[in-house]
Amino acid sequence: MTLSIAVRRRLGNFALDVSFEAGDGITVLFGRSGSGKTTLVNLIAGLARPDHGRIAIGDHVLVDTERGIFLPPPARRIGYVFQEGRLFPHLSVRSNLLYGRWLTPRAARWGRLEDVVELLAIGSLLGRRPRDLSGGEKQRVAIGRALLASPQCLLMDEPLAALDRERKAEILPFIERLRDEMKLPIVYVSHAVEEVARLADTVVLIDGGRVAAIGPVGQVFAHLDGAGDWDVGAVLTARIVEQDEAGGVTRLDHPAGRLTVQKITGQIGDAVRVRIRDRDVTLAIGEPGRLSVRNRLAGTIVALDEKPGHDVAVRLDLAGAPMIARVTREAADELGLRSGLPVTALIKAVALDGR
Repeated sequence: MTLSIAVRRRLGNFALDVSFEAGDGITVLFGRSGSGKTTLVNLIAGLARPDHGRIAIGDHVLVDTERGIFLPPPARRIGYVFQEGRLFPHLSVRSNLLYGRWLTPRAARWGRLEDVVELLAIGSLLGRRPRDLSGGEKQRVAIGRALLASPQCLLMDEPLAALDRERKAEILPFIERLRDEMKLPIVYVSHAVEEVARLADTVVLIDGGRVAAIGPVGQVFAHLDGAGDWDVGAVLTARIVEQDEAGGVTRLDHPAGRLTVQKITGQIGDAVRVRIRDRDVTLAIGEPGRLSVRNRLAGTIVALDEKPGHDVAVRLDLAGAPMIARVTREAADELGLRSGLPVTALIKAVALDGR
């Protein structure tokens, strides 16, 4: 199933004008606050009307301004998970889960309560009321309610924004399972780099109401400005090759080299995503010799971009994977950095964002 979007909407001085397609898996709308992400999601859900455009899920047309089509939200069969659970306080968890299902025509229903309960590990919560749930539990129930409405598409508008770090860590694995096991388009709104790096199949970068970039998470993140709140140098996919229990580390294999990270849970051969910040990368020409830095990846310089403050963003190719390293102008000149030059990327710190 594919969600197709091509819409325009003006709100005062702000103009949204976007066009893209989202397939099965998680498509993240990423960008700074005020860039138009939530406005776009509300247009998909039917909570707002575009001035012009078309939205469709497969052959099911939700909006077509030229043909005068505008389906109301209940007719769109879209699940919506908000920043807060928005559960009915007077209903049990079981009744909250089944609420949307009761409103879905029987012929359009898919999935079973038992399967969704197992997917989200909420079996022990079914008899409770929302007041007796933690923030993470409420969000899992909200996701379950949206799934049991048998949606054609799932919208998630910063579903972790109201949670603390511990609750986020609790719910992220369930969103990963949702991505991997449910065959439907999921549009996920976020401006948190760590969430996007861990969850996204495709990233749509929204800037000032426009699509600034779209593609796999590693490609989009490696072409961000790298300054301020972006703080990204690369998102690499590697595989676990060794679990060193004695040393408390996990070793990963990437086509550009070997990475060692603090021990993580996983089996040999499992794929993991590694987020590396541009400020944590040092470049060396030739063999760097004996250093305390253990993570070394072979790459080639693709381009050098001047940045404010006498910095240079060095764009690298690591066996097909893009990366950004940030160095001073003085260092770039002294090393003679240029396009096409082979280098070794020394990774001082690795932030592992999840499997």
